[in-house]
Amino acid sequence: MSRYDRWNSILELLAQEGRLSVEEAAESLDVSTATIRRDFDQLAQQQMLMRTRGGAVAQSVSYDLPLRYKTARHADEKHRIAAAAADLVAPGAVVGMNGGTTTSELARTLATRSTLETGFTIVTNALNIAAELTVRQHVKIVVTGGVARQQSYELIGPLASGVLDQVTLDVAFLGVDALDVELGASAHHEGEASVNSLLIGRAAQVVVVADSSKLGKRAFARICPVNQIDTLVTDERLSDEMASRFADAGVKVIRA
Repeated sequence: MSRYDRWNSILELLAQEGRLSVEEAAESLDVSTATIRRDFDQLAQQQMLMRTRGGAVAQSVSYDLPLRYKTARHADEKHRIAAAAADLVAPGAVVGMNGGTTTSELARTLATRSTLETGFTIVTNALNIAAELTVRQHVKIVVTGGVARQQSYELIGPLASGVLDQVTLDVAFLGVDALDVELGASAHHEGEASVNSLLIGRAAQVVVVADSSKLGKRAFARICPVNQIDTLVTDERLSDEMASRFADAGVKVIRA
């Protein structure tokens, strides 16, 4: 297990439990207590957790990890979700996309699809997606305005509306922190939720791309009700019962 994988696992355990001892972490990750102590110290230096005598406690930031720590989570599922979502994009389409690990994987997949080599447009508030795809000559990149958020590399704030008010999207792909049939889609941060709502308002079709660990959950800031979502692309772990609930709410479910 790499250092970043360990750190990701530690922060996930802290997010679930709130408190973690050195011995508990070492046993869970099958590494030495000395390794865990070093990991705790390094994560504390980055203000990702608070050190205690014999362990660590969660900081509020642990519930919304920076993008670089999320990449290893549910990686296989995200690859499959991205491949299935890419099938929904036609050549020449104008595609809206927010930030996140699943949408970042989708952007890479779209950029390498032979069926889209004639060109398409991505409108995004995600700096990492824009930077990665700028070198692709067949992909036109439009970036919203806004203030960069370090957690997700997304531009947020009222400046984003200046661009989004002037574009029309064929499809908007949204990565979300949570999706619930009753509450709808939601995000940990209200600024991200606001920009996501703007993307939805400009799109003819709205597609949520999210692995099953985010379904049936709720986060702090609401993005939209479920009746504004046309399609959900998720993984095979979604239960038949929950899939039926989304379908009954008018959402087409694709399990990849």
